Amino acid sequence: MVNALQELVKSRLEQQGWSYGDVARRGGIPRSTVHHLATVERVTRMPQQATLEGLARGLELPLDSIRRAAAEACGIHLYFEEPADTTADPEVATLIASLQRLSVTDRRHVTALVESLLRNASTPDTETNPGSDSGADTGAD
Repeated sequence: MVNALQELVKSRLEQQGWSYGDVARRGGIPRSTVHHLATVERVTRMPQQATLEGLARGLELPLDSIRRAAAEACGIHLYFEEPADTTADPEVATLIASLQRLSVTDRRHVTALVESLLRNASTPDTETNPGSDSGADTGAD
């Protein structure tokens, strides 16, 4: 049975074409640690903070994603409260809940789409008016 951390590490390696050594070098952690976390069936204790941080750097993923997956792999459920000055976005909550119901393959497709959208968003010339239907016929003569 694959645990959440295994799934996260293996899918990221596959998406990026990376090896355990690639992740270890970028993250500054031993290759054996990356291999162990990617292959062990059951994580018996939460990895140390430095290991989680190195894995996050090596996989180029947010630390919170790594921490949550590691906790879930250990049978720990983490709950994070939103800061008081932010409002919860129902669309984001729906997306997150829906992603968990997708197959591994479909989640990879969604991840690739999101990464593509984020890359395009970082280049200002790609879209001048994000809210408009460019090229749509307005019906005006």
